[in-house]
Amino acid sequence: MIERPLHQGAELLFAGEIFCDVVFAGVDVPAVGAEVYADAFTITAGGVANRAVAAARAGASTLLLSRLGDDPLGEHIHRMLDDEPGLDTRLLERIPGHQSPVTVSLTTPEDRSFITYQVELGHQDVPDDLGPIGATHVGVAHELPAWVGRMRAAGTTVVGGVGWDASGDWSGDVLRRLSEVDVFVPNDAEAMQYTRTDDAVAAAKALAEHVPLAVVTRGPRGVVAVDSAAGEIVEVEAVPVAAVDPTGAGDVFVATFMAALGHDWDLRTRLRFASLSATISVTGLGGAASAPRPQDLIDFVDRRNPAGDWSFLDRMRVPTGSH
Repeated sequence: MIERPLHQGAELLFAGEIFCDVVFAGVDVPAVGAEVYADAFTITAGGVANRAVAAARAGASTLLLSRLGDDPLGEHIHRMLDDEPGLDTRLLERIPGHQSPVTVSLTTPEDRSFITYQVELGHQDVPDDLGPIGATHVGVAHELPAWVGRMRAAGTTVVGGVGWDASGDWSGDVLRRLSEVDVFVPNDAEAMQYTRTDDAVAAAKALAEHVPLAVVTRGPRGVVAVDSAAGEIVEVEAVPVAAVDPTGAGDVFVATFMAALGHDWDLRTRLRFASLSATISVTGLGGAASAPRPQDLIDFVDRRNPAGDWSFLDRMRVPTGSH
């Protein structure tokens, strides 16, 4: 864990619920009364921790605002996050007697199923004395909390996200809320549903009518972004890999894209950095556990030699002999 005075702020702030993810890989949901055996297993931090860990590993100073119980799983996840270099967990509150949220994930390279137990604690406020924050992430499925507007007015870039709408309504309120954020990053299925379009590019263009920068992820097909201010459309293909667990890949993408704001890269380079980070994350189990560090990206490029110019990663290379 890295610590700095809170009033000095941070490059990135992530606030939300942390889940203890119990991941079983290479297994489908068993039939009633049956038993199945997984190929691999891990326990890792999920929820907002996916984004916070990925951002910290990408080199951004990162604050995590959340809560965990003092149950054994919560204590385990708390220690994991405390031990994560570059992640400031002083705003991670321990709640006596509370059962931390738990998700069991049954995953294959193609699909996932989840079982979750959660006792909700209600709204958590962001302290007023954090100091400057470069960017933060917030869900736009519901009304945005008041602290988002305050931080945006103070110069923080607000990145919006949204999950799958199980109700099937795909409310137009989400599009109206995009005026309260600077960047919106949904996946292609979500983007097409909200915009009533039938392809990711059309969806990104439609979203860019509501938000300065729309970024639509397409899983193994890469990503498309529309910068409405610059009138720019950028498409980036994903580097092909053999996926093990796609859990948290979207979180890794958005977190590393946000971390890339700290570099003097153009939009295409930021998208390539985030796309490669998300791609590498699916080759391991769990979102936070498999989030790559810059040296992991460099080693992957050196080993696989994917198409394109990756020289922008060279400045992130760890010098030989350093620790």
